[in-house]
Amino acid sequence: MSTRTTSIRRAREADIGGLSTVFDAAWREAYRGIIPGIALEKMIAARGRPWWRSALGRGRPIALVETGDRIVGYAAYGRARSRALGTDGEVDELYLLPEYQGIGLGRRLFRAIRNDLADHGLGRLGVWTLEDNIRAGAFYESMGGQRGPLVPDRVAGITLPKVGYIFS
Repeated sequence: MSTRTTSIRRAREADIGGLSTVFDAAWREAYRGIIPGIALEKMIAARGRPWWRSALGRGRPIALVETGDRIVGYAAYGRARSRALGTDGEVDELYLLPEYQGIGLGRRLFRAIRNDLADHGLGRLGVWTLEDNIRAGAFYESMGGQRGPLVPDRVAGITLPKVGYIFS
């Protein structure tokens, strides 16, 4: 019998390799067919060790999901970065390795960061996703998010619509 512990904790510099692995795999799975191939690969390549080191040093929390000794997902979040969502807090990114999606880990991670934001007085939460990312939209709706603003976003030199989801 095998026992595997799953935990959620704050990311640290030693986690950069695992965070990068999750980002690479999740972006290829989520955005293939939405963001043109070469542009997608350039965006993924830009997220090397220096980018992650800088992200960890910015003071914006990054929480990760670890099962056994493997990082299988992460979320970056904090105060809302703009007024467009009309929220106090914002989830910047929430990604899981494709093989760990659909088993409840994203829900656990989302609830954990939502609780952390609420503990810091940021109870009204928002998140953006590209409108064509149907899986992400369905996930946020299943978590109680209400579809909010639809705005254009420049991604890799092209304009794509993104939609906000609001959680009260």
